[in-house]
Amino acid sequence: MKLTVIGCGYLGATHAACMAELGHDVLGVDVDADKVARLQAGDVPFFEPGLGDVLRRNLDVGRLRFTADHRDAASFASVHFLGVGTPQQRRGYGVDLSHVESAVDALAPLLRGEHLIIGKSTVPVGTAAALAQRMSVLTAPGSQIELAWSPEFLREGFAVEDTLEPDRIVLGTDPDDAATGNAEQVTAEIYREILETGVPFIRTDWATAELVKVSANAFLATKISFINAISEICEVVGADVSTLADAIGYDGRIGRRLLNAGLGFGGGCLPKDIRGFMARADEVGAGDALRFLREVDAINNRRRTAMVELVADAVGGDVLGANVAVLGAAFKPESDDVRDSPALNVAGQLALRGASVSVFDPKATATSRRMYPMLSYAASAVEACEEADAVVVATEWAEFVHMGPEELSGVVRSRVIVDGRRCLDAGAWRSAGWRFHAIGGPMRSVTAPRTAHPGVAGQALPQVAANVSPHSP
Repeated sequence: MKLTVIGCGYLGATHAACMAELGHDVLGVDVDADKVARLQAGDVPFFEPGLGDVLRRNLDVGRLRFTADHRDAASFASVHFLGVGTPQQRRGYGVDLSHVESAVDALAPLLRGEHLIIGKSTVPVGTAAALAQRMSVLTAPGSQIELAWSPEFLREGFAVEDTLEPDRIVLGTDPDDAATGNAEQVTAEIYREILETGVPFIRTDWATAELVKVSANAFLATKISFINAISEICEVVGADVSTLADAIGYDGRIGRRLLNAGLGFGGGCLPKDIRGFMARADEVGAGDALRFLREVDAINNRRRTAMVELVADAVGGDVLGANVAVLGAAFKPESDDVRDSPALNVAGQLALRGASVSVFDPKATATSRRMYPMLSYAASAVEACEEADAVVVATEWAEFVHMGPEELSGVVRSRVIVDGRRCLDAGAWRSAGWRFHAIGGPMRSVTAPRTAHPGVAGQALPQVAANVSPHSP
């Protein structure tokens, strides 16, 4: 089948390449000519494991190409995926839909005959209905455009896997249009190979499909903030929040995933999605229903300040003049995304308090420099830690988790380490003569055997899923 993907950011580029991987002929469209040129050359403009191989493989066989001209899209196919960004508004919590509206305005007037547009972007409830009204004015006489909404559920670092092996496919169509069978049939054919494996195909209306994504993200954010709220109590009373999470995780109604205390969530998805959800609820007169999300957001942001205070305590009460190495800048491992990154926020706060901060991240240095050019960046973890008064682990990259104390003991000025993700072996670092601090309260040694727990890694290993979220473009 011939498909176009409008918008080639994180979501769109991934979706275009993966649709080609499923055997479809795909044309990606983006208004950024430089981005189009890079993608056409097989160069992914962001870091996402495995995506480069999928992109280049399908470019080479001719199933995938990119353009900056919407006229190419209009003549290429009759099915168009909409995957443009929906950032938070500059002022307020609402969602900026200008990119979505611009994409529709550019494409709809060019379409002739019957076309299907399938929205993938994360949008406030009511967006599809508003866009359908907008398209009714733009559609050429004699032509027909059907609109459906199929939200994405991608996690950065697992986007290719989540596209090709999703846990569900949701499709929302116009509840007032009896002739929506075409959208369902076309979507079922596009994902036929996936659906044949037994993946659930949930058919619903526009509003429900829109709410599925933001509701999922609100739940994930709430679970993460819940354990971080509990960790605040653990810090005060001297309890071990990691063991606590293991214990309550045995309850099948709760589960262990997403119960790792630490710096909290960030990225371009969860923070702006829960805020946009709150804003939309206020607009439709249901603001009280989501009032709790304000505290979810507040808990998440408090962890960053708590981390800065913990670092200050670790170096004697004040970071002014201290050398601090911050290991990690991306909001989560296996990503170069620093949007609303807790790690980079902590680094920035430390610098504002007078610390000399050196940051190292395996993939996010370039994106970090653009956002925080005032910080110093190192080419390796060892370089970042030279003459450090404290080493801060802020993103749980595997190389930091498995890093041995002996690798840094000879380069730091003071053997002080602060674990912002509770991902290190506290006992191993203490045994090597380091003063060990962790956000969320005391950490026990993990050298002793621990009872096996389905889905629970020992404290020496990170629960990467705890910081993974579905991701918008």
